[in-house]
Amino acid sequence: MPGQPIFILREGTKRESGKNAMQNNINAAKAIADAVKTTLGPRGMDKMLVDSLGDIVITNDGVTILKEMDIDHPAAKMMVEVSKTQDQEVGDGTTTAAILAGEFLRKAEDLLNQNVHPTVIASGYRMAAEKAKQVLNDISTPVKKDEKVLLKIANTALNSKGASTSRTKLADIAVKSVLQVAQERGEKTLVDFDDIQLVKKQGGSIDDTRLIQGVIVDKERVHPGMPVFVNNAKIALLNVALEIKKPEIDTSIRIEDPESIMKFKKQEESILKNMVEKIKSTGANVILTQKGIDDLAMAYLAKDGIYAARRVKKSDIEKLAKAIGGEIITNMDDLSEKDLGKAEKVEEVKIGEDHLTFVTGCQNPKAVSILVRGGTEHVVDEIERSLVDSLHVVASALQDGKIIPGGGAAAIEIAMKLREYSASVGGREQLAIEKFAEAIEIIPRTLSENAGLDSIGILISLKQEHTNGRKNMGVDVVKGKPIDMIELGVIEPIRVGKQAIDSATDAAVMILRIDDVIATRSSSAGAPRPPGGRPGGDDD
Repeated sequence: MPGQPIFILREGTKRESGKNAMQNNINAAKAIADAVKTTLGPRGMDKMLVDSLGDIVITNDGVTILKEMDIDHPAAKMMVEVSKTQDQEVGDGTTTAAILAGEFLRKAEDLLNQNVHPTVIASGYRMAAEKAKQVLNDISTPVKKDEKVLLKIANTALNSKGASTSRTKLADIAVKSVLQVAQERGEKTLVDFDDIQLVKKQGGSIDDTRLIQGVIVDKERVHPGMPVFVNNAKIALLNVALEIKKPEIDTSIRIEDPESIMKFKKQEESILKNMVEKIKSTGANVILTQKGIDDLAMAYLAKDGIYAARRVKKSDIEKLAKAIGGEIITNMDDLSEKDLGKAEKVEEVKIGEDHLTFVTGCQNPKAVSILVRGGTEHVVDEIERSLVDSLHVVASALQDGKIIPGGGAAAIEIAMKLREYSASVGGREQLAIEKFAEAIEIIPRTLSENAGLDSIGILISLKQEHTNGRKNMGVDVVKGKPIDMIELGVIEPIRVGKQAIDSATDAAVMILRIDDVIATRSSSAGAPRPPGGRPGGDDD
């Protein structure tokens, strides 16, 4: 019939299109940015997140907050991805990336209200992002394997965390850890974070956190008769069970007289004794194996004064091989003295209720451990997050070889250069570039607001300093005035700034280009599957 409506979507499907869809997406993204804004900087506040089971997370780490929040809106989920990407690529700057993405959309909203097309804004934002990264390159300073500079970078990352009171010690641990495991490959420096083990143990204080030149194994010695510690340890790393191997197929043994039983048992004892003798003959006084150890083998090992731990994690065995310079043996017949690793000491240590094996004093280890301590479980978790961030920024600085000033100095310089650049672009993209410049100033403004300072006055002072050519001037949140960030030691790797701009711009552009949101209702359980598709929905 003429005029009869045609339904192409399932009943119950929700659809928003045009300006309504765009506005809702922008509002959701702004809400996410506002949620983490108060955590930025040294004077930022923490968030307490409580899940449905009552588990509590207390942190001011942007990505942790967004991951723990139960977010349902699809555009808001894209903002979470911004922080996750920043975390994976750099490890720091997750809050900055989320705030920037929200502010880009807030400024784009003004242009949309002036009837500037979203694709024009997207094009302008892309041009501005490329220029911004170029500005970062221009203001960056080369850095080599200078431990003092790396300490400043680690301190900057830790300064805004809950661990800021112990940042000097934690920064030192972070730098030493990264330098210990860093590998030179041609002109590049590579850092594998699998070589840095973080072991969390509640108790003590943050200052009890320490770097172990070796590996902490979360296992205890298998027999009370074994020594509690071994000096000048010669360590055999095994992927072999010190027990009688069971047949892989169903078998049966028929024994008709008691003497045969004794012979059978003696044969088993002899096999186990030979295994232990083989280990002893190599000079090994410590055994760490991924597999099990028979009770009788334990007794033989204890009698010979050999320290042993069993069912050690594969990842720990691999770290140990790098730390002590030993080989992982998969066949007992192949074990020889040259396969043994060396350490100054192997000892069993009780921390809280747990017994751990410490392998320490390794010579030039390529794997290290950090024992993280703190008064409560929440403190230990936050210290771990802080250390991970500082480890990543130190590694990024080593790998990229460039640093930029922190404290909002880079943001002000970018904003000024973008305003100059926009005049040369012309067209409607010029408006988008100017809005991008305004948006990026949110970083020094938020740092000032979180410190209780006059953000407008601080911004004016900073712009004046940068106009006079002092490109390293940023916000000193303690004294409440502009100061040279390089002299103050507030520096960060160039990758932090570049990745934040890239991630935030990509998310903002993607959200801006959405003008239709179609939410399909979930299909009922057991609904018939349509030909070639999922039940109750269209194919991807």
